[in-house]
Amino acid sequence: MKYDIIIIGSGPGGYVTGIRASQLGFKVAIVEKESLGGICLNWGCIPTKALLKSAQVYDYLKHVDEYGLKAEAIDKDFDAVIKRSRGIADGMSKGVAFLMKKNKIDILDGFGKIKVGKKVEVTTEAGKVTEYTADNIIIATGSRSRELPNIPQDGVKVIEYRKAMTLPSQPKSLIVVGSGAIGAEFAHFYNTMGTAVTIVEFQPNLVPIEDIDISKQFERSFKKAGITVMTNASVESVDTSGEGVVATVKTKKGEIKLEADILLSAVGIKSNIENIGLEDVGIIVDRDKILVNDYYQTNIPGYYAIGDVTPGQALAHVASAEGITCVEKLAGLHTEPIDYGNVPGCTYATPEIASVGMTEAKAREAGYELKVGKFPFSASGKATAAGTKDGFVKVIFDAKYGEWLGCHMIGAGVTDMIAEAVLGRKLETTGHEVLKTIHPHPTMSEAVMEAVADAYGEVIHL
Repeated sequence: MKYDIIIIGSGPGGYVTGIRASQLGFKVAIVEKESLGGICLNWGCIPTKALLKSAQVYDYLKHVDEYGLKAEAIDKDFDAVIKRSRGIADGMSKGVAFLMKKNKIDILDGFGKIKVGKKVEVTTEAGKVTEYTADNIIIATGSRSRELPNIPQDGVKVIEYRKAMTLPSQPKSLIVVGSGAIGAEFAHFYNTMGTAVTIVEFQPNLVPIEDIDISKQFERSFKKAGITVMTNASVESVDTSGEGVVATVKTKKGEIKLEADILLSAVGIKSNIENIGLEDVGIIVDRDKILVNDYYQTNIPGYYAIGDVTPGQALAHVASAEGITCVEKLAGLHTEPIDYGNVPGCTYATPEIASVGMTEAKAREAGYELKVGKFPFSASGKATAAGTKDGFVKVIFDAKYGEWLGCHMIGAGVTDMIAEAVLGRKLETTGHEVLKTIHPHPTMSEAVMEAVADAYGEVIHL
């Protein structure tokens, strides 16, 4: 019952780490209390994209005449949309099971708790307890929806994202609290499907971590789509005693009452670090996060942590990268610490948002003299032909050395385009080099080159 590495959690941090560790010759086991693939594959990244794709297809069908086509009796089947999403999640989870078997990784079903002496106690749903030992233990238990005391979740009228993916019927009206990626994506999905949606955001702008130009465009697009947007607003309390929910919302003009069938709380995440033995082992935690070094070792040798339970960005691709970095270091390979300033962030609503690096405001605060360029998709031949002209690409360069400080995109398909900027920044590409890199025509990616050209006063199509 001894392993080289035991990983607690099989999300995109845990299972990717396990596969890489196995490739490096380690004997690996993964502890999982629910479904292989964790939240991302089962309740997050993948099934939400399935829902959003259904919404996109439905929206296309409603506007089919704009493409010179005709269709009659366009309708949706909400239950079938939900079932498709769940089916895709189940398929992905089975795919992870195949990868575990292929890479000879043992799956330990149950709840994992670390103990002193590099031990893991696994308790099955039936209550059976088994103890395992390992040279190294990696905590990858992820996170869950954060619950605010003034917005208690009952799972029926006040829900979190997991319930939002499996509602038995489509609500006629929905209040979404929080406009980060989760809130924005569900607001878009339900609005497109025909639900009356109101989104409430405490900050002055939607998607508040994004560049201000992105936030303003996103808000315009949401309003154009029929979503009621409330910024500088906070839900003070909820009343579920009636048929639906009544939210008391504080605004600059005073308190108002919002009524809806359901309220979705999307106000952030909470690390899953309770009852997993951190206190018993003596692992240091600060503000809900396990403290680690550049290679994810905790203050106790032999115990590591990756993903949402650590202070880095709570993103699936970050968790995967952290796990790979961790086990490659354990294997003695030369590996460099992750550059958290070059992590792409994506929101998959319509329009999509993708960004990496500094916003313009942050770059100016840092003291850089800037060259800023922007190219709208309304000037893109590919976007015009596709009927997806909303949005733009914005690039930010250091005027002195040409360093690519940031790239911010909003529009159709931009989540598939941002990798160019991530790679360019990784390779320390200058603005001049991007400008002289031939981009294929007609493509959405041309907008990157054109935005750079705009920054340097050489734009052709504006």
